[in-house]
Amino acid sequence: MPIRVNLDRVLLDRRMSLTELADRVGVTIANLSILKTGKARAVRFSTLAALCRELDCQPGDLLVYEAGPEDPLEDDEA
Repeated sequence: MPIRVNLDRVLLDRRMSLTELADRVGVTIANLSILKTGKARAVRFSTLAALCRELDCQPGDLLVYEAGPEDPLEDDEA
């Protein structure tokens, strides 16, 4: 997927643990881990807004588009 999540870098810059962020945002550690490892297929805007609020960052600090070979369209994207 051409979208990369930079949650590790932002957490490191803020000296915050994944556990602390999960508590602040109200999201399970398991769900944040899925997001952090790039295995998430979607993220709610409300979750993204909460992450940005608690990490004092912009969505572009967390999500990066990397051009590459085209991914086949998913059924719900066609």
